[in-house]
Amino acid sequence: MQVREILEIKGTVLYTIAPEKTLAEAVDVMADLDAGSLVCFSAGKMVGMLTFREVLKAVHAGGKDWQQVKVASAMVADPFTARPEMEMDELRRQMIDNHQRYIPVMDGSLLMGVVSFHDVAKAVLEEQSFENRMLKAYIRDWPTEKSE
Repeated sequence: MQVREILEIKGTVLYTIAPEKTLAEAVDVMADLDAGSLVCFSAGKMVGMLTFREVLKAVHAGGKDWQQVKVASAMVADPFTARPEMEMDELRRQMIDNHQRYIPVMDGSLLMGVVSFHDVAKAVLEEQSFENRMLKAYIRDWPTEKSE
């Protein structure tokens, strides 16, 4: 299965934020949208990724003034990105190796979507379910020898 197929299952809704916004604004957006990540855009270009992990680190480091911290100082600048034609096994390996639960999917300079560990798990379940149904149908339709 390729990353583009995971995006087809998931959908391509994108949640973004500008790096000059505050963490308070980012948390509001993430909570309202029930999103674990926001893609950071500046001048029409992806410049980083903000996830709940970066928010928690910034809250811890920022103390009582965490709400005024800018997204730019908390986000992961230049995160690892996936290509639509990347195989799911390679995507999983990169997620683990890069310690990223959310991976932006780029086709050149165009952001196609974001794939999360949850999206990958869901795609694996759907793929296994499909294969299971095909195997059961194959076994059910197996020709039997008639005894005479």
